[in-house]
Amino acid sequence: MTLSKSARNILISGSLILALSLGLRHAFGLFLQPVSMDNGWGREVFGFAIALQNLVWGLAQPFAGMLSDRFGAGRIILVGAVLYLLGLLGMAVASTTATFTLAAGVLVGLGLAGTTMPIVFGAVSRAMPAEKRSMAFGIAMALGSLGQFAMLPAALRLIDSIGWAQTLVLMSALAALMLPLAFGGLMERRDAPAPAAAATGPTAGQAARMALADRGFWLLALGFFVCGFQVVFIATHMPAFLADKGLPAWVGSAVLALIGLFNIFGSLAAGWLGSRFPKPWLLCGIYSGRAVAIALFLAVPVTPVTAFVFAAAMGVFWLSTVPLTNGVVASLFGVKNLAMLGGIVFFAHQVGSFLGGWLGGLIYDRTGSYDIAWGIAIALSVIATLLNLPIKEQPVAGIGSPAKA
Repeated sequence: MTLSKSARNILISGSLILALSLGLRHAFGLFLQPVSMDNGWGREVFGFAIALQNLVWGLAQPFAGMLSDRFGAGRIILVGAVLYLLGLLGMAVASTTATFTLAAGVLVGLGLAGTTMPIVFGAVSRAMPAEKRSMAFGIAMALGSLGQFAMLPAALRLIDSIGWAQTLVLMSALAALMLPLAFGGLMERRDAPAPAAAATGPTAGQAARMALADRGFWLLALGFFVCGFQVVFIATHMPAFLADKGLPAWVGSAVLALIGLFNIFGSLAAGWLGSRFPKPWLLCGIYSGRAVAIALFLAVPVTPVTAFVFAAAMGVFWLSTVPLTNGVVASLFGVKNLAMLGGIVFFAHQVGSFLGGWLGGLIYDRTGSYDIAWGIAIALSVIATLLNLPIKEQPVAGIGSPAKA
């Protein structure tokens, strides 16, 4: 894929920021047991903090996206990275449930809103020609997944060797690496003439009103709600679920790492296929594939081998929804307000994430099992498949004719 130097720098810097931000975030599931045991808390406490994190992330995302669309992604990433590292440090020193929830739930949630997909994808979309946009989204998401693959084994070894609190301190130092990356490639010149695709289109307020009045936008958002529930439930509770089945801690870490590894291939495939086939159809395939993978995993004995096979299957479907979902938004509404509109859709994702993280812990504390939560995840996959079927990739009336993403 031939790109200009500016577009290449934005893609590389944005991809590395996603690798750091998402890699650190996906390691949180490894902390559930040690944090809960050392502090004498039930799993619901940690689960609620992570659930609140996702809700704050989702609530802040449309506003972060709107500011990014107006002032450029780099400035928003700088603020987000600072909040992120402060939140990680707060988690390390928190001695009460309130301070831990403030650090993990609010500060890290705000940090994620400034350093993840809608912000990065908004910058990438403005730098890319329309015909290369879907593939660029897939590349950025794939490299972001590489961070998850690399971070999890390292985090587990550090927790075992130096403890969870010191590991969080080191993770905050990694979060600080996002600061030079924001300066290096994502300081967009918003006073410069914008590309034609980004310069035309309604204002932010007009775009938001048009999106919220569009049936396809709502169906896409509701489907993304399901993605959030499943991803955060698995990322937060899978290590503990496997430990409850008698498997060693390294298996849980390896499962989450394998999910990240196979999501590299899934995201690249989604980006490539999304430029050739209707993206709503591909989303239907992903959600139905998740339902099959979860059902088969629960139907067989839980062993390291079956856990690894499940991780590979879920990895292909993991965040491959993200480039496709953002691509549909770009097809419907153009790229001028993509970070904001993608942030609104992402809010639905994060409501699902809140429920996935919190309900997983609540159900376990009440029943001593994750069985009900797994059943909910399967049922939601079926619903998401049906929700995406009617979506049409056609520009919304009043937008004009945005090029197909």
